[in-house]
Amino acid sequence: MHALVGENGAGKSTLMKILYGMQKPDEGTITIDGEQVTFNHPGDAIARGVGMVHQHFMLADNLTVLENVVLGSEKLHGIGGKARAKILEISDSYGLGVRPDVLVEDLGVADRQRVEILKVLYRGARTLILDEPTAVLVPQEVEALFDNLRGLKAEGLTVIFISHKLGEVLSVADEITVIRRGTTVGCADPKTTTSKQLAELMVGSELPSPETRESTVTDIPLLTVEGLRLTAPDADGIERTVLDDIAFTIHKGEVLGLAGVEGNGQAELVEAIMGMRDPDAGVITLDGADISHAPTRRRRESGIGYVPEDRHRHGLLLEAPLWENRILGHVTEKPNSKGALLDPNAARKDTERIVAEYDVRTPGIDVTAASLSGGNQQKLIVGREMSHHPKLLIAAHPTRGVDVGAQSQIWDQIREARREGLAVLLISADLDELIGLSDTLRVMYRGRLVADADPATITPEELGSAMTGAASGHLEHSTAAGGEDE
Repeated sequence: MHALVGENGAGKSTLMKILYGMQKPDEGTITIDGEQVTFNHPGDAIARGVGMVHQHFMLADNLTVLENVVLGSEKLHGIGGKARAKILEISDSYGLGVRPDVLVEDLGVADRQRVEILKVLYRGARTLILDEPTAVLVPQEVEALFDNLRGLKAEGLTVIFISHKLGEVLSVADEITVIRRGTTVGCADPKTTTSKQLAELMVGSELPSPETRESTVTDIPLLTVEGLRLTAPDADGIERTVLDDIAFTIHKGEVLGLAGVEGNGQAELVEAIMGMRDPDAGVITLDGADISHAPTRRRRESGIGYVPEDRHRHGLLLEAPLWENRILGHVTEKPNSKGALLDPNAARKDTERIVAEYDVRTPGIDVTAASLSGGNQQKLIVGREMSHHPKLLIAAHPTRGVDVGAQSQIWDQIREARREGLAVLLISADLDELIGLSDTLRVMYRGRLVADADPATITPEELGSAMTGAASGHLEHSTAAGGEDE
């Protein structure tokens, strides 16, 4: 198991694309089993036993798991019973627990990832490349994934993985390569290296901490949600409750952290607050005004900033230049528009300011958003949202896939705005981030708020346990740690 670490834009994903035949190198050699190889496209890499699981999954939502796995490899085992048997055989031998007939759109993130891993194993991969495999997983799922990877390793497979989570890298890797600005700067032995040393090797600075010491919480309510209910049809067309009697208040200067395994209603709650879904019952009040059924644009103009969970689907136009992406979601606001018309010159100028202030690594503002690394895309989105001085920031996984330097920057921006009275709804799979940044913590499970905890005393393990439904009510440090079984 070989880990590759480095800050955003260091060239990790580019290197992996070269190893997978998606990009051709200008010079240098790649050797597999002692033989020099040249990859012109991913098919060449697959033929040589190299498989890749991308950071942004490459699955067709409207197809079943079986259809996704056999797509493009129909010649191997057909598309019927033989293929199904092979999928179940791989799934069982590596403990992946994959169900062939489920639609991919009905799967949570951890399950999708297992489908991606199965897909490359099905094609006969002996070398597995994983790009940011744990970015979207909670601690229990991370442990399960690492068990899967250890199983693959025991069968003689090689795993190369990219990660920003240095603690995980040190716990699971046999060897670590560090790259900075496109060059290998060192190798590290996980047995003798600490997170601090690894961070310094990566970015030349110490590991940041999300800890917030001083409280800025006021007694002025900014967002109030009362009795929120939402139903939605499931895969069989049956209406089910996805949000059940949700109630909470976020005050000015307060960060409310929402913990929960993905798929328990957090995404739907965000969409209800943003106006992308119309709730069946309940009231949403922003700064004294009822916005329960207001259109999204009005909510935006009223002061809601939004860092979406999936930056590619909901945060950016990937083929548009950076300055056009700066306008997204704020079309009617300055500096993007003057009266009823867009003001491209002012938007361009402001994009240059965001690029400089948020250290977005880019050759210029006319390149497409797709040409930026994931972390730099995220910095652009955070910069865009903070530039409109929101009253409320909804931040879903704000530091997903960003390096320690950028992480520290985003945390500082949130803390700074919080001091000036910003209210934040923070949703994150990074439990250290949730505990470190939040003033108040709530746990969401199956569409309900089931528990609350004090960030000053709760541990990530206790919070993780509550997220699986093992604990409810107010989580006290000692009881959560000691007593309750799942």
